[in-house]
Amino acid sequence: MTDAERHLWLHLRARPLGAKFTRQFPIGNHVVDFACRGLKLAIECDGCQHSADTDAARTASIEAHGYRVIRFWNHDILGNTDGVLEAIMREIRLARNED
Repeated sequence: MTDAERHLWLHLRARPLGAKFTRQFPIGNHVVDFACRGLKLAIECDGCQHSADTDAARTASIEAHGYRVIRFWNHDILGNTDGVLEAIMREIRLARNED
């Protein structure tokens, strides 16, 4: 795992957001960084090696399996953790139809 993935996992694994996440979860031909299987939510942590075209195709492939994909840049995870966690919480509420 990258530093950003380790950092985010410390926040996700204790379930403070009220959802159970698994790391390095296979969906189709891909392995996502984190997934909440119950809510069909996938989280990807992106570093400098990512490109818009490749990520779009990967996202479409994962979404074809019924998952919603959200992406965060590594520097945002490390530098704006609270903002990232708030965004994840919004997605959890949407997935639960709470909004």
